Formats: sequence, C-alpha cells, structure tokens
Amino acid sequence: MATAVRVGDLLISKGFLDKRQLNIALIQQKVTGDMLGDTLINLGFVTSAELAQSLAEQSNLEYVDLNTYVVAEEALKVVPKELAEKIGFIPMDIDDGVLTVGVSNPSNVLAIDIVTKMTRHTPKVYIVDADSFRDSLERAYFFLQNPIQDRMSAIINEIKTTGTATGNAVTALTELVIMDGIRKNATDVHINPTSSVIQIFYRIDGVLQYGHCIPRAAHTGIVSRIKILSHLDIAEQRLPQDGSFRFTILNRAYDIRVSTVPTVYGENVVMRLLTGSASLLRIDKLGFDAANTARIKALFQKSSGIVLITGPTGSGKTTTLYAALREIDLIERNVITVEDPVEYKLSLIKQTQVNEKVGYDFALAGRNFMRQDPDVMLLGEIRDEETARIAIRASITGHLVLSTLHANDAVSAIPRLIDLKVDRFLLSSSILAVMAQRLIRKVCVYCKKNYVLNEQEIDAFKEAGITPSAPVKAAGCPKCNGTGYAGRMVIGEIMIVDDDIREMIYSGGSITALKTAAVKKGMVPLKESAMLRAAEGTTTYDEAMRVTG
Repeated sequence: MATAVRVGDLLISKGFLDKRQLNIALIQQKVTGDMLGDTLINLGFVTSAELAQSLAEQSNLEYVDLNTYVVAEEALKVVPKELAEKIGFIPMDIDDGVLTVGVSNPSNVLAIDIVTKMTRHTPKVYIVDADSFRDSLERAYFFLQNPIQDRMSAIINEIKTTGTATGNAVTALTELVIMDGIRKNATDVHINPTSSVIQIFYRIDGVLQYGHCIPRAAHTGIVSRIKILSHLDIAEQRLPQDGSFRFTILNRAYDIRVSTVPTVYGENVVMRLLTGSASLLRIDKLGFDAANTARIKALFQKSSGIVLITGPTGSGKTTTLYAALREIDLIERNVITVEDPVEYKLSLIKQTQVNEKVGYDFALAGRNFMRQDPDVMLLGEIRDEETARIAIRASITGHLVLSTLHANDAVSAIPRLIDLKVDRFLLSSSILAVMAQRLIRKVCVYCKKNYVLNEQEIDAFKEAGITPSAPVKAAGCPKCNGTGYAGRMVIGEIMIVDDDIREMIYSGGSITALKTAAVKKGMVPLKESAMLRAAEGTTTYDEAMRVTG
C-alpha cells in the first residue's frame, strides 16, 4: 500500500489528481484488487501518459510518446521479441551500437543490464506509458516479422503472371491494404481505380500520402470483398453505398467505415479507420495558447449554456470536448454523452452511442437525457433542427450543453444555427462561446532546420503583425518517415459571447460585424493562430498556409 500512496501523492503534486479522486480510487481498488495506477486510469482521473510523465520527472528521465515515434527496424532486430516482452522494454533506435530503449517502469534495472550485456554499450533509456508500450511492442515486432511490402509484391507478381486475381489473392491484398493503414496510423484509406491500375493512398496527419500501386485485375475483387465485409450490395455498382465492419489485428478491433462511389473507371472506395487509440489529453496539452486555455477552462465551469466547437471532419473536435470534460468535476456533476461513435470510454461519464438502424439518434437521446438528472450534456453533433432545438431547450433549463457543428469558423456558427430555424432570442440568451479549430502538423524535432524567410513570407508575417523568432523548415528523416512532421496540435479561435455580441446576434448583426467585435474582445483568428505557431518554430510557414490559407 505504501507504493500505491506514493503514486497517488506524486500525481497530486503534479496537479493531475486531487485527494477526493485518490480516495475514490483507493475505495475501488479494494473491490477490484487492481494496481492503483490502473484504477486511476480506468476511472479517467489520469491517463497512462500522465502517469508515465510523472514517473519520468521523478526519475530524471525523458518521456517519449510512442504513438508519434517511429520505431527503427534495426533496433528491433537486435533484441528478440520474447526477451523484450519478458524483461519489459522496447528497442526504439540504435546509433553507433548504442541502443535506445523505452521502459514503463523507471526501476527496471534488469532491462539496462541485459541490453548492456548484449550490445556492450549502456543504452539510452526513455520512459514510455504502459498502454502505448504494450501496443507498440506487439505492432513493431508483428510488422517486422510480417513485412507488408514483401507480401504485397509477391501477390502482385502472381496477379501479373496469371492476369487474374484469385479469391485468396484478393482477400490477402484487402487485408494488407488495411493493415498498412493501421501500421502508418492513417485515418483514411483511399482505393482509387484508374484505366490501368489501382492507386492506394493513406491520409496521415491530415495529408494524403501515396501508398501502393495494384494491378487493375484485382479491383473488382477488392471492392467486392470490402462490400461483403460491410454488408453492402455487391451487385449494385451504379449508386453510392455506405457501410461499416470491424477489423481485428493483434487482439485489437478497429471500426472501419466504408463509402463507395461510382466513377468512370469503376467504384472508388474510401475507408475511415476508427482506431479508438487516441490519447485523452488535458486542455493545456492540446496546443491552445495560454490565454485561450484559460478561457476554455473558465467556460467549462459554467452551470448552464451552450459551448460549440466547429471545424471540418477530423479536426479534433471530440478530443477537445473530452479534454474540456476533464475540467469538470465529475464527482459532483452528472455528465451524459451521446456520440457517433464513442471514442473515449470513461467510468464516471454516462456514455451512449447513436444507432440509426433502430432510430436512436442525437435528437431522441437529447429528449430522453432530461430524465436522467444531468448537469452536463454532450451531444456529439448538431445535425438538424430538432437536435438544435433540444440543445437550446436544455441550456435554458439549467444545463451545460456541449456539442459540435460544421462551420468554417467561430462566427459562421451563428448563421448556421439560424439556418436550422433556431430562434434568435433563445440563441443569443443561451450560447456561451463558439470555438473553431484545426489540426496542424508539428515539425519533427529531430530534423527541423532554421532558415531565412523569403520576401513573400516576411510580408505575410508583417501583415499578421507577427515578428518571427525562430522560423523552421521541415527536412525529413527516418523518425518522421521522411515527411518532416511528427504529430499534430490544435490551433483555434474562441468567440466568447458577452452582452455586446449577444445583442448583435439578437438584432441580426452581420458576420463581418460579429467577427470585428469578437477580435476586439480578444479572439485570435485561426490564420493568425497558425502564423504564431510558425513564428515560434513549432510548425512551418508552409504548414500554416496549407491549413488556413
């Protein structure tokens, strides 16, 4: 028990935990018999990464996020998987005979001794969190032992030789295309037919990257295979279809959403990979500047009203909502969510998932939530008039309502809601704030290079009223797969609705007038937020322009 208390005290000292949460975790631990750290993670009080970061600081070691780190195959070849698994470390990199390893337990002296004996060099040691350690170890060795490119090349050569794609070849190719997307942490897989071949693209960190080229003969078979998995009509090739299926690899199930569209060269397929492995962050770790972070934290302490987050698909809106939920006292306030799908599972939040097949949508859930004695309601998305009306009604009856909306920026959310037949008076009296956000790629810290701005870039920074302090270029290296970028962060603008803006909404003020007023009251526009990140060297000017230009 002494060790458990030390872990709790450590997390309290870092501000990740309070004494009430620790007491609840200790009570649950007595029932379940789990380790205290695991109990705290299961309750959602801390994340595995936060626990690892605290341990790293305590032991004077550096923490590394394996979710954004590319493990070197050369390092994996030095250590057998069975040994790494048994001793509890993951080989990450090797340089001039010195092995870099990650451990989840800072007192794992045996790992250091074993690696030193094997390589005759003292390893470089990092702390990694337990969740990503287990996942990364399995994935890294699996793909080392099952090289996707080699397997694909063998099947492609077989198809080229015979001129036809057998059922086994089609099944294997389909699985390999999906597996490679999972390996690369892609969010989407594009299967694009052309007149002579099939081109495979992966969307990684918000950008399409070229994947593979497959013989045209396999197209019909691959599409049919995906349709069968998704329970779609394989005979219908003239109309778009949508479906989904689950794909299991390394004991982890991935939800895959499928969309097919007929083109002049046959059906185009896009698969969205819902990995469910995104890490749950805190508001101050998302990427917002200090001023916006303080505004967001204050918003989520309100007892009633609506807070909206806008942005395109894949802009991290749900991640921000859940980071904000962590600012809410989940012990004293009853939080209920309806999502599509549930991306993060937390014990003290009552979560439900829409099911269109049985008619369970956001509107139906919202109507019935009122009987569950909620303090905070999270509606995954405001899609229609009824959901919008329910959100407004809930907010004016003393509930804090959180939701997302598709709009280009914060100010555009107002006319979008008016378009959904929301009454101006009710909207102006209930809305607290609108946040608009995008995800911008962070430059790779291992290969970024300082450079001198050209005249066009200098003018762009001057126009934004920003003086660059450390502009950088993305060079590309093995650790970032040659892209020059590793991981993403949020840039955002926040329109706080005060009395003046509330009056403008009620009286039908223009978008331009609303935006001008919001900027005067402290809102930093999206483009300026991106330029500030480029000026400080967190990202590049090119990336800032790609996202906001």
